[in-house]
Amino acid sequence: MIDLHNHIIPNLDDGSRSLEISLSMLQHAAGQGITDVVNTVHYQSPRMDGKRVEYDLVKDKIDQLQAELEKQDIPIKLHMGAEVFYLPNLMELKDNPLLTFSHGNYMLVEFPFEQVPNGCHEVFFQLKMAGVTPIIAHPERIKPIQKDLSIVRKFIRGGCVIQVDAGSLTGSLGSSSEKASLEILRQGLCHIIGSDAHDNKR
Repeated sequence: MIDLHNHIIPNLDDGSRSLEISLSMLQHAAGQGITDVVNTVHYQSPRMDGKRVEYDLVKDKIDQLQAELEKQDIPIKLHMGAEVFYLPNLMELKDNPLLTFSHGNYMLVEFPFEQVPNGCHEVFFQLKMAGVTPIIAHPERIKPIQKDLSIVRKFIRGGCVIQVDAGSLTGSLGSSSEKASLEILRQGLCHIIGSDAHDNKR
């Protein structure tokens, strides 16, 4: 089982704050049957202002944490990735190896929680034509989508993949996210469930 959405690397973004927390998170993941974890560092998000995020830096941190996992005998394989904040520049980012999965074939994209940006469908169409499939991160947490799930169906018709947060399904991310996530599942609109874990508490 693969966790495709996770903020596991210590002191990289707003995720884990220490090596101990990261190891605890990964120990829990292994206990749940997860074998592979993709660290999806926030990229060009407002919460990353002033923070440096480059391929070589992330690769080095992944390698260091993987070595610690092997020392601790925690049977998880780590992978690189990113959660890219939506801006109209996604076509300019598609060749950055940090920002896509599966040899450049997928990009995990998050929206601001208050809106589905104008023009995003055209940008996603351009990505698809360039061979990159957008994965929409936790749409159940976006306020306009909570009110109108036809937006999710439109993304799917456009060739996007839908990822729901596990915390939405359990209610830990609020009642509106829980209601929307359960309805997305009921209507068969979810392709991936990710932990979106940021620490070892939630």
